[in-house]
Amino acid sequence: MPVTVAMYDKSFEHIGERLDALGLDIVVRTFDKDSRFLIDGASVPPGEVDVDYFWLSNHVNAGGFQQAAFNVVLDCKSVGVLQTFNAGLDNPVYKKISDKGTRICNSSAQAVAISEYVMAHALSLIHPIDQQREQQAAKQWKVTPFREISRMNWLIVGFGPIGQEVAQRVKAFGATTTVVRRSPQTSDIVDKAGTMADLATYLREADVIVLACPLNAETRGFVNAGFFAALKKDAILINIARGALIDDAAMIAALDDNRFAAAVLDVFDPEPLPEDNALWSHPKVRVTPHTSFAGNGGRARWDQLFLDNITRFANGEPIASEVDPQDI
Repeated sequence: MPVTVAMYDKSFEHIGERLDALGLDIVVRTFDKDSRFLIDGASVPPGEVDVDYFWLSNHVNAGGFQQAAFNVVLDCKSVGVLQTFNAGLDNPVYKKISDKGTRICNSSAQAVAISEYVMAHALSLIHPIDQQREQQAAKQWKVTPFREISRMNWLIVGFGPIGQEVAQRVKAFGATTTVVRRSPQTSDIVDKAGTMADLATYLREADVIVLACPLNAETRGFVNAGFFAALKKDAILINIARGALIDDAAMIAALDDNRFAAAVLDVFDPEPLPEDNALWSHPKVRVTPHTSFAGNGGRARWDQLFLDNITRFANGEPIASEVDPQDI
C-alpha cells in the first residue's frame, strides 16, 4: 500500500523531481491556495482526504498562507505525521493537531543560521568595533583592549538543535559552556549541565546568556526581575527563542539600572514589534525582526530533512525530529 504524502502545490513544484528520484512507494496529494486537494483531476476538500505524511514546508509561510495551511491539516480526514517548518511548537494549533493523534516533527533546519546569528552579535558586542571605527574616523592610533571569548562563561538555556549548534561554535572558541536543560546530562561540547533549579547559580557566572528554550508554562516570563538581579554587570543576553520568555518591563528597568550590559533580541511578544515599543530605541538593545533563521542554507536543510524523513517513514524506520506530545 503506497504512503500518501500531502504538501502545498508550490512545495511540490520545488521538490517534486528530487522526491520522484527517491523511488519510494508513495502517492503525492497537493493542495492549493483555495485549500483544496487535486486528486485525479478533481478538486477535493480536505475532509475527504486521508494523509499518512504531511509536509508543511516554508513555502506556506513565505506565501502568507500559513494559517490556511494549518486549517488544511486540521480539516483532513486523518493525518499520521506532520513535518513542519517551525522549530518551536508553541503555536496553539500544534496542540490541536497533536490532540487528533497526529505525530509532529519540528525543524532543525534553522539551527545553523541561528547559531551564526548568535555568534555574530556576541562578537560584535564583545569586541570594541564601534570604538575602533570612531578612532579610525578621528585618525587616532590607539590600542583597544577586549575580552577574549576563551576566558568567558557562556550559558545556553535550552539544548535542542539550536542550543547544540550554539554550543559547538562557542566550544570552538575555547569558552566554558554551561547548559540548562530538562535533564542534567552533559556532552562533549558542554562543560557543565543542569536544570532550571540550577539557573540562579549559573547566571551569576555567565558572561553571555543565550535563550534557546521552548515557550511553555514553566518558561513563560522566567526572565524576570530576579533573573536580571543575578546577572554580572557586563553580561550579554541574546534571545532567539520566543519573546514571551522575557518580562520586557523588568529587562528595561535592569538595563536602565546598569545591571547588565546589553540585550540582543530577535523575537518579541507581540510580533511584529509595535512601532511605539521602547525596545526599538533603547541604547542597550539590539532589535532584529525575527530574522536569525534567514541564512542562505536554511531551505536546503528544510528540503533534506523532509527527503530523509519521508524515506525513513516509507521504509518503516524511525523518523527524525519527532516531538513528544507532552512537549507540545
